[in-house]
Amino acid sequence: MKLGSDTAAVVTGGASGLGRAVAQALARQQVRTGILDMDEAAGGAVAAELGGTFARCDVADPASVAAALSWLRGAQGQERICINCAGIAPAQRTLSRGGAHDPAGFARVIGINLIGSFNVASQSAAGMATLDPLGDDAERGVIINTASIAAWDGQIGQAAYAASKAGVAGMTLPMARDLARIGIRVMAIAPGIFQTAMVSGFVPEVQEALARHAQFPARLGRPEEFAALACHIVENPMLNGEVIRLDAGARMPPR
Repeated sequence: MKLGSDTAAVVTGGASGLGRAVAQALARQQVRTGILDMDEAAGGAVAAELGGTFARCDVADPASVAAALSWLRGAQGQERICINCAGIAPAQRTLSRGGAHDPAGFARVIGINLIGSFNVASQSAAGMATLDPLGDDAERGVIINTASIAAWDGQIGQAAYAASKAGVAGMTLPMARDLARIGIRVMAIAPGIFQTAMVSGFVPEVQEALARHAQFPARLGRPEEFAALACHIVENPMLNGEVIRLDAGARMPPR
């Protein structure tokens, strides 16, 4: 699928981090870009910067997703591109001195990272299905979800986060199979440690320690590199039903 002004996209978590980099990359290609996020101030500012549209959205709430997508579609048209970057990464051990892992906290991580990605992807797919197919392949849309290398290399304290990202990875192929008949591709990117606001706030020694796990290049990932892969996935019709690790060969130790 070609990126351009005749195409609309939605990006969850677009107010910051990887989502913001994706929104910026799409906007540079003249794609009409809508941002879904809980942070109204930051999301509105990014949308204004890019000439895009913002809608507040709680991805874990299907009604909120429906209302936000409806708002964006009214402003910029039905999206052909859906990229899910919204997520949280709190840390808590399965068992600690305070007792067993808080079940509500575990459910919240699953609700936002996994169920939230599914909510947006499935509702976006329903809208894409109404569009005319494009090109020789009769493509209607592309969905990209964000997994994590924690799906395979989850560290101590990451049981909830790793489970949520393993779920994202696991639903990639069946979702692609579900949507193949209507010409919608589904992919996932599993990033390693990237220079998001959270990581950039660590002291240099901690950042250097995290970077050591990468094989080459031996550094943290840059959000624009994540965005570049997302754009390539959109433009390459043979990428479907797969999870791509974007981690410079890193394999995370227990801690």
